[in-house]
Amino acid sequence: MKDDEGKTPLDVADTEEKKCILREAMEATRIAKTHLPERIDSMDEFEKLNDEQRQAVTTTEGYIRVIAGAGSGKTNALTHRFVYLADKLGIPPSDILCVTFTNKAAAEMKKRIRRMIGDFGMGRISTFHGFCVQLLKEDGHVLHYPPNFLILDEEDANNMIERCLEKLKISSQQYTIQKAKEIIIQYKHQNPSTEFLIDYPYPEVLIDTQMTTLMEGRKIASHADDRIVLEYLYEQRKAFALDFTDLILFALHILRNNENTKTKWQKRLQYIMVDEFQDVDDDQYELAKILSDYHKNLFVVGDPDQMIYSWRGAKVEHILNFDEGFPDVQTINMNVNYRSSAKVINASNSLIRKNKKRIEKHLLPHRKEDGHAIYFHAKTQKEEAEWIAKQIEAIRGYGVSLSKIAVLYRAHYVSRPIEETLRNHSLPYTVFKGVTFYQRKEVKEVLAYLRLIYNGEDQAFLRIINMPDRNVGKKRIEFLRDYAENHNCSYLAALSDNINTPLFENTNGAAFLELINEYKESHKEHSLTDLLTVILDKSGYEEHLRKSGDEERLNTLAELKQSIRDYEKDAGEETSLESYLHDIALYTQADMKDETESVKLMTIHTAKGLEFPYVFVCGMNEGVFPSQKTQNPEKIEEERRLAYVAFTRAEDQLFLSDAEGTNFDGSFRYPSRFIFDTEQVNLDYVVPLPAHLIGQNINPSNPNSPDIDAGIFSIGTKIVHTIFGNGEIRSIDKDQSCYLIAFEKTATPRMIRFSTPLKKIE
Repeated sequence: MKDDEGKTPLDVADTEEKKCILREAMEATRIAKTHLPERIDSMDEFEKLNDEQRQAVTTTEGYIRVIAGAGSGKTNALTHRFVYLADKLGIPPSDILCVTFTNKAAAEMKKRIRRMIGDFGMGRISTFHGFCVQLLKEDGHVLHYPPNFLILDEEDANNMIERCLEKLKISSQQYTIQKAKEIIIQYKHQNPSTEFLIDYPYPEVLIDTQMTTLMEGRKIASHADDRIVLEYLYEQRKAFALDFTDLILFALHILRNNENTKTKWQKRLQYIMVDEFQDVDDDQYELAKILSDYHKNLFVVGDPDQMIYSWRGAKVEHILNFDEGFPDVQTINMNVNYRSSAKVINASNSLIRKNKKRIEKHLLPHRKEDGHAIYFHAKTQKEEAEWIAKQIEAIRGYGVSLSKIAVLYRAHYVSRPIEETLRNHSLPYTVFKGVTFYQRKEVKEVLAYLRLIYNGEDQAFLRIINMPDRNVGKKRIEFLRDYAENHNCSYLAALSDNINTPLFENTNGAAFLELINEYKESHKEHSLTDLLTVILDKSGYEEHLRKSGDEERLNTLAELKQSIRDYEKDAGEETSLESYLHDIALYTQADMKDETESVKLMTIHTAKGLEFPYVFVCGMNEGVFPSQKTQNPEKIEEERRLAYVAFTRAEDQLFLSDAEGTNFDGSFRYPSRFIFDTEQVNLDYVVPLPAHLIGQNINPSNPNSPDIDAGIFSIGTKIVHTIFGNGEIRSIDKDQSCYLIAFEKTATPRMIRFSTPLKKIE
C-alpha cells in the first residue's frame, strides 16, 4: 500500500528495527494469501454428485440409513448434506451434530465446508468423545464436576494405574497395568452409569460426599480388584479427571437421569449425522438414539462390509438392523466406487460376497482403466519379501514416489522379513506402530507443564517435577504422596505447604513453584505460543534438551511449537489453554499425517480410512490371515471384512502374496482362504499354484468354486491321518474349515481342519 507520495510503509520506516518488523509482516501476509483455500461454489459442487449421493444429501427428514460402499464418496455426501442443511434450508450450524470417528475426518469435513460456505459456523463436527466433552463442559456441574475437568489420555490413565498399584503394594506379577485397566473398565460398565462415583455400592459406608465415599470404601475393600478400582477412582476424583471411558458414560448418565438437560440437548440438535455407523458400540448407539428422539432426524452412513472393530465393542448389527430399532427408516445405497480400478473392485466384490452377515451390494467402478490385481505364491518368506521389494523398485522406476506405496499385513510380526529385505534393497520405509507425535516423551513433558498450570493435577506434577532435574527424588516424592494423602490435597499443594522445610532446602522446588503459580494466575493474558515460549525458557526445559544434544527431540519440540501456532491460527478467538488441552487429549494416531518419501508399512487396522495407488497385502496365509485365533464363523467373517478393507485401500494396483513354510506351531503354511474367495478369474497369478495346495486348503467359502470343491473330500470318504490312523468323514463344516471324522482309534469323532494332511483310502 502506498501513500499520496507513492511511498510504502517500508520506505518511511525510520529505523532498521521497524523495517525488519514490516518485512516480516509483509512476508506473513504474502504467505497467508498464498495458502488461502480457493472458495468453491456449493451449487456447482452439488451438480457433480451422482443420483444416490444427491438423494442422501436432500433426504433430510426422519431416520435415514446410507449404505456407502468403499470409495463411494460418503465424506463428500456428508459434507454436502451439512452445507445443504445450513446454506439451503437455513438451519443454524450449531443445531447440526455431525459425528465422525477421528479428529482427522472431522478436520477434513470442516475444511471442505469452509470452502463452500465460508467460516460462518462449523456446527458441532467432532468425534463422539469430542461431543461428550462439549456436553460435560456445559452440564458436568450436575455431577459436581467443574468445566475445567482433566481428560486422561491412554498414557495418563496407565500412569495413574501404575501409581495406584505401587501405593497398594501390588506387584506387576500379580496385576499388569493392562489387566488392572480391564478390571476398571469392566467395573465402570457393569455399575449403572456413574454410581461408582456417586453411590458406592458398599451398604456399610455412610455417604456424605463423593470423596468421603471413596476414601471410606478404600479402607474396607478386601479384594484386590475392588482395591484397585477404588484407588483409581479416588485418584480420578481428586483431580477431577475423566478417562475416555468416562466421557461417554458420564454424558449418558446425565442424559438418562436429568430430564431438563436431556430435553435441552434434544431440542438444540435438530439434525444428527453419524459417520462410520458400522463401528459404533452400544453406548454410542444409545447416545445417538437419545439425542435424536425429539426431532427424530438421524442420518447414519456406513458399510457393514468394513466393520473390523468388534474387539473395541463395535457391533455390525447396529447398522444391519437399524430399520428394526427406528421407525420408517429410509435406506439409500451408494455403490459407485471412485477410488479403485476395475480389477481391484472385481477382486474386492468377489471376496466380500462370501460373507453371510451383510447387506447385499455390488461395487461399480467409476474409473475406466482396468488396473491390476496380482497374486504371487512364494516358496519361502524370503522369496515373498524379495518379490515385493523388486515390484516396489519397478514402480519407483516409473517415476512413482515411494510415499504412494503401502505394504499391509494382519499383524506387525509379519513385517520382519519385509523390513529386512527393504533395507537390503536400500528402500526407505516407515513403520506405523502407534507411537504418535503427541505420545512422544518430550511432547508429553511440555504438555504436562501446561496442564499443571491449568489445573494443578498430580499426573502432570509427577511427570515434570524433575524434568529438568530439581533434586526432588524418590524420598521426597514419597513424602509428598503421603502428605497429599493425609491432607486430601494435590502434590503441588503438598510441595507448597512444605517448601520451606529442611527436606526441600537443597532443591529447586521453590523456583518450580514460583513458575507454576505465576502462570496459573496469568495464563489467560498470554497467547498459547507466548506461554509455551516462556515456560520452555524459565523452566530450563529447552536448555536441558539442547545440552543433551538430542537433535531428534529438539526437532520434535520445534514441531510442537509450530503445531501450537497452527492451532491458534485455526481456532482464532476461541483459542484458550483449556480448549487446546482438551483437543490434544482427543487426538489419535488416525489424526497424524506422514508425507515422507518412504514406503508405508502398517497393519490393516491402521490403514482403515487411508488409500494408496499401490497396495501390497503380504502374509496371506491360513493361520496368519485369517488369524489362527479366529476360527468361529463370526470371527472369520470379520477377518474377511478386514481383507476387504485391505483390498479396497488400493487405487491402481493390488498385490497379494503368501509363502510356504511352517507356522509357529509347526503346521504347514497354506494360502489363505481369502485368495480362493477372490476367485482366480479376478487375480493374475504370477506363478501357477500347485494343485496339492488347492486340494488341501481350507474351507472353500465359495461353495460354487469347482477348483476348490474338487479338492475337498466328501462325506463317507475313508482317509488316513498321520497320527489318528484310519477314519471316515462323517460331516463337513465349511464355516469352521473342518471335517468331522470317526477314527478307529478314538472313542468319539474328532473335528479336523481341512489344512491337515489326509490321504484317501482307495
